[in-house]
Amino acid sequence: MIPRYGTAALSDVTPSALASLGVADMPNPLAMTPVRAVCLLLVDGLGWELLQRHRDVAPFLAALPGGPITAGFPATTASSLAAIGTGLPPGESGFVGMAFAVDGEVLDALRWHRHGTAVDLRDALRPEDVQPATTAFERAGAAGVEVRVVQPAAHTASGLSRAAFRGGAMVGVHAVGDLVEGARAALRSPGRVFCYAYHADLDFLGHVYGPGSAPWRRQLAVVDQIAAGVAEDLPPGARLLVTADHGMVSAGHRTDLDTTPDLLDGVDLVTGEPRVRLVHTKPGARDDVLAAWRSHLGEHAEIRTREEAVAAGWFGPRVSPRVARRIGDLVVATTGTAVVVRSSVEPVMSAVLGQHGSLTTAEQLIPLLSHDA
Repeated sequence: MIPRYGTAALSDVTPSALASLGVADMPNPLAMTPVRAVCLLLVDGLGWELLQRHRDVAPFLAALPGGPITAGFPATTASSLAAIGTGLPPGESGFVGMAFAVDGEVLDALRWHRHGTAVDLRDALRPEDVQPATTAFERAGAAGVEVRVVQPAAHTASGLSRAAFRGGAMVGVHAVGDLVEGARAALRSPGRVFCYAYHADLDFLGHVYGPGSAPWRRQLAVVDQIAAGVAEDLPPGARLLVTADHGMVSAGHRTDLDTTPDLLDGVDLVTGEPRVRLVHTKPGARDDVLAAWRSHLGEHAEIRTREEAVAAGWFGPRVSPRVARRIGDLVVATTGTAVVVRSSVEPVMSAVLGQHGSLTTAEQLIPLLSHDA
């Protein structure tokens, strides 16, 4: 499923919401009607198909009007949060995965560490340089909209927040209670307000136990209460939007690069994550690597050259030259429930059950639900 950039993708949500707040020159492809205040609640890992399958656990969310939009490619948290903050598809924001190559480093964009280590790269790879475009939050602030970012306290000074959310006032929270109250306080503020609020725990339990598992369903019930709590007694002119960053599948067929050395012949670097791999090849080796990976993975992956993936619109209608280098030479999008893991290099990521990132509807389709005062 190719993301519907420009019509119904996650990168269209913030621009449309800001257009509804009267910010000039913001596109509104989602046709949001005018309001005074908006809270965008993003639930990490809440895929549309999962929500439909478990509507009984989330009666408040199930009753809200709305439908599915697409996450973007890769359907992963770093790319999607950048889409929220910048209003740009990955080809322009530069967040082409959870981990990608930048200036000789492999950046873990969630932690802003050198991938696979605890080395902080905020000085070596300044977030403002990795993502230099003016954010949608900065544009909103310049137009007189108060922007608040309600997220875990540990994230407020992160590299990802600096890259994607600059322009918003950081409100660090510690649990469900202050998440709900932080969002509600923002909506009660005078004037025009845009509040972005983030909840991570559903995704975490999906990774550990699998999407749809009993612990996951328990957490979905908590998410339903969070949304209902924010929506309670909305002030006049306020709107709650609920969306997600990606869906999720339970990992099935596994290819382990660290025990299949033939797949690394001619390969200089592999980034990305188990559902989407970005492969950088050695000079002159691309075609041989492409043939080897296609032969080995067969029906378990769609493998494209960078040029083919860009032309197909996987990363958006435009890919800037600085971003194209991060994509590598080959893009490997797994199909079904297949994963391409690295058991030695990425032991934790390789072991988790829930995975996401690719182009299946289970991963791409996410909800966009609304509740007005």
